[in-house]
Amino acid sequence: MAELAALQDPKARAVNEKRGDDHGVNLSKLRALAKQLKTQQELARQLWATDDTTARLLAILICRPKAFERDELDTMLRQARAPKVHDWLVNYVVKKNPHAEELCLAWFTDPDPVVASAGWALTTERVAKKPEGLDLTGLLDVIETEMKDAPDRLQWAMNHCLAQIGIEHTEYRARAIDIGDRLQVLKDYPTPPNCTSPFAPIWIAEMVRRQNDE
Repeated sequence: MAELAALQDPKARAVNEKRGDDHGVNLSKLRALAKQLKTQQELARQLWATDDTTARLLAILICRPKAFERDELDTMLRQARAPKVHDWLVNYVVKKNPHAEELCLAWFTDPDPVVASAGWALTTERVAKKPEGLDLTGLLDVIETEMKDAPDRLQWAMNHCLAQIGIEHTEYRARAIDIGDRLQVLKDYPTPPNCTSPFAPIWIAEMVRRQNDE
């Protein structure tokens, strides 16, 4: 914990806090520390238990994703309120865990929008990599009905799913673009130069263009 405290940068913290993340550590330095520590599941659990955002990010980097039980991951996700911790936990741990599909189904309809956003993130992964058995029409129906008024984190996850359906599945592309055009979600999101807008119609068009160029 002392070593993590020494890595804190007040300027980085100020930037991160605007996004809801209460840490100021340089993530490259954090990854370097994780590389030194290597995989240590028990230390990861101890770091998670501190309730400190930086410690939890380090815990995610040194844990064994497949070693967690289903209920343990469910508890951890509900504790992960900092956006970066939530994002890393879903992408680096839950997606690699054998209970991922079961958790996806449980979280997808959770009344807590932050928990539900994890269900949507896992669903988006399936849209891209393992769409067999997914009801893509039903997903688009839910997005069309609920995305416009969804809380920020859930809205972002739904929008990513919408874009992924349009990118990966040509038969649903026109509908996905139409939904994005009508709902206008994230249309005015500030996007740095050389980055793709998260506005679904632009995102879909750009990724399809890149696929066609390959």
